[in-house]
Amino acid sequence: MTIIIIIITVLISWQAFNNPELKSKLMFLPAAIKDRGEYYRFLTHGFVHGDFQHLLFNMYALYIFGQTAEMVFSNYLFGPTFGKLAFLIFYCVSIVAASIPDYLRHQDNRMYASLGASGGVAAMLWPYIMLGPWNWFIFPPLPAILLGIGYILYSHYADKQGQGNIGHNAHLWGAVFGLVAYSGLVLTFEPALMQYFLEELMQPKGPNF
Repeated sequence: MTIIIIIITVLISWQAFNNPELKSKLMFLPAAIKDRGEYYRFLTHGFVHGDFQHLLFNMYALYIFGQTAEMVFSNYLFGPTFGKLAFLIFYCVSIVAASIPDYLRHQDNRMYASLGASGGVAAMLWPYIMLGPWNWFIFPPLPAILLGIGYILYSHYADKQGQGNIGHNAHLWGAVFGLVAYSGLVLTFEPALMQYFLEELMQPKGPNF
């Protein structure tokens, strides 16, 4: 399912690169949602990107984190059949949830627009982190748990500072939604996974590269 999402996102984004009308139709425009009821934009903006670099970064992160999340959904939470569908729903709902705070903030701002899968991708961090909190990344050289916490803190700080043309608020709320929603699913359907995470968290490990 992760690969299917990536393929669909790449195809739609690629078309939108050369079709400004398509990009404008799909991107997140809070004022258009409020004024014209175009609620589909809460989801469709996650399948278009500003440029190839933006697309490549998001799809690489989705490939890394999404495959782990899909495996957890299929092998531990819902079984191999419904698990893939549940993973897809979780990803799509994460995109929508991450955009709601920006809608509330910018619904009367006709100049505001955003696009990209970052909110959904940020939610995928937590299944990965909770399965291996001390898995280290080469770049940045941090264990997964510190990267997750740092990502939320940095996104909050950067949003308050208004740094650059990046949707830090969507990153923040995508990650927060992922943490809360995934934790709720684990506690409801497979509490042993939460116990495993807490046990692993109490056993810090150094770099393994």
